[in-house]
Amino acid sequence: MKSNNPIFARSEQFNGRAAGYGQAPTYGDPSQWGTGTPTQQVDQDRMTVDSVVQKTAMTLFVVVVAAALTWYWTGDSITESGAANQDAIGKLYLALMVGSFGAFALSMVNSFKRVISPALVIAFAVLEGVALGALSKVIPAFAGVSTDIVLQAVIGTFAAFAGTLAVYKFFDIQVGNKFRTFVMAAMFGMVALGLMEMVLGAFGNQIGFFGFGGIGLLFAVGGLVLGVFMLILDFDFVEKGVAAGLPERESWRAAFALTVSLVWIYTNLLRILAIFQQD
Repeated sequence: MKSNNPIFARSEQFNGRAAGYGQAPTYGDPSQWGTGTPTQQVDQDRMTVDSVVQKTAMTLFVVVVAAALTWYWTGDSITESGAANQDAIGKLYLALMVGSFGAFALSMVNSFKRVISPALVIAFAVLEGVALGALSKVIPAFAGVSTDIVLQAVIGTFAAFAGTLAVYKFFDIQVGNKFRTFVMAAMFGMVALGLMEMVLGAFGNQIGFFGFGGIGLLFAVGGLVLGVFMLILDFDFVEKGVAAGLPERESWRAAFALTVSLVWIYTNLLRILAIFQQD
C-alpha cells in the first residue's frame, strides 16, 4: 500500500513497513469492519471510521473556534464614519501572515513526520483557523462584497464533502497510482504557482492567480476541483487504513489530511463566490 501522498508516505503503517502490518486482506469484507466499541479491545487499539470521525471533528472544531476568535479580535476594517480602521487592518494582515506561514510550516512538518503528533495537528488547526478567520474578511473586502459569502462557502464546503463521500461510496471509486500521482503533482503545481504569484506581487508584477478576474476565477475553479480529488485520496487512505488495522494514533494523520482538503476547498469556494457576487 505504498503512497504517493506526502501526508501518508511517511507513515510506516500506511506503507506496510511496520511489523504486523501490510496484511490487509486478512480483515475480510469491508462491510463487516467494526468501528470500535467499549467491549471490543482489539478495535480500541486500531484506527476505525469512528476514530477518524472523532479526530477530524476535534480538529475542525479547533479551526472554527480559532477562526471565530480571529474574526472577533480583528474588528471592523471600516469605521462608522466610513474611514479605514488602520488598527483593524493591521490586525487582519498580522493574523493572515502569522496564521498562513505558521500553518504552512506545520503542514510540512506533519506531512513528512514519520510518527504523527496529535499536538502538532492541533497546533496546525489553531494557526489554520487564525489564517482563515482573517482571510474570510480580507477576500470579501477586496472583492467589495458582503461577508455573507463566508457562511455560503462553509455550507458549500460541507456539501462538497458529503457529495464526494457519497459518490466515492456509491460508485465504488477505485484509486489507482496514476490518479494519485496526478493529484499530488497538480497540488504541488498549484502551490508553486501561488508562491510564484506572491514573489511577483512583491515586485508589483502579479499574474492574477489570486485576483478577481478571469485568471483568478480559473485558478479558483481548478483549485476547487483539485480539492475534491484530494478528498477522494483521503477517503481511499482511510478505507485502506482501516482494512490494514493501523494503530489508532494514525487517525490523527487522516484527520489532518481531511482538514487540509476541506480548508483547500473552502478557500477556493470563497474566492469563487466573491468573484461571482462582484458588481
